[in-house]
Amino acid sequence: MSIQKVAVVGAGSMGSGIANLAAMNGYGVILRDIKEEFLDKGLSRIEAFMDKSVSKGKMTEEEKLKALENIQTTTDINAAAEADFVIEAVIEDIEVKKSVFSELDEIVREDVILATNTSSMSITEIANATKRPDRVAGMHFFNPAQLMKLVEVVRGFYTSDETVEEVKELSKKLNKEPVEVKKDTPGFIVNRIMIPQFIEAIKLVEEGVASPEDIDKAVTLGLNYPMGPFTLQDFAGVDIGYHTMEYFQQEFNEDRFAPPMYLKQLMRTGRVGKKAGAGFYDYN
Repeated sequence: MSIQKVAVVGAGSMGSGIANLAAMNGYGVILRDIKEEFLDKGLSRIEAFMDKSVSKGKMTEEEKLKALENIQTTTDINAAAEADFVIEAVIEDIEVKKSVFSELDEIVREDVILATNTSSMSITEIANATKRPDRVAGMHFFNPAQLMKLVEVVRGFYTSDETVEEVKELSKKLNKEPVEVKKDTPGFIVNRIMIPQFIEAIKLVEEGVASPEDIDKAVTLGLNYPMGPFTLQDFAGVDIGYHTMEYFQQEFNEDRFAPPMYLKQLMRTGRVGKKAGAGFYDYN
């Protein structure tokens, strides 16, 4: 199937990044969100990213303007009817995602793939909200989507081989490196490995073994990671990590994934998370 136009549903940090990525690679983009203010913020993030790229000589002003011309914004989900491929990037709430997929299923052509950017949730459950579960797959980009090279291509129970190959092919055309997640399991590959590392790092602080600063230094210098677990959690949003741990604990029914008490206490302050602008380093 020839893909000329991509619909991105959700104009938050991930959705706007994915829309920007597709537009910079020559695709027409329909960027949809429920409020104009969300779309305006998404476009501001897109422009800020490209302005920085222009200042660094990584793209020209003409290339920036061309990418912006490729993006159409709307609050009307029916605009997705024009898309050849759809990527959902709304909040990490399974019921919200299922509702979005159910709507999209009635709007887009039967041959169009519906992909979700979820980082942890069940592709199969999301696909069951549609009449085309064979054409539903996970397409998990990493933040910032314009720069991070990896895309996890995730099979749901019903996802067809053809769908997987088409999602991989689009990933490559977006200059990404796809990896196939062969089973629909919470957290897929990266988060399945990363979340237990977060939990252990928090427990080390809880037990008084080391400070967040020294744990981050140990991990970056000793394991050659680009950033330590606390810097990464603060960057991604401490609240997101917390809810992912809760989801893992529920889905796997294993206490090893339970959020540590220290993290629960931070969440109870009501001030932790990317939107609140506070993280581990604000409380140490």
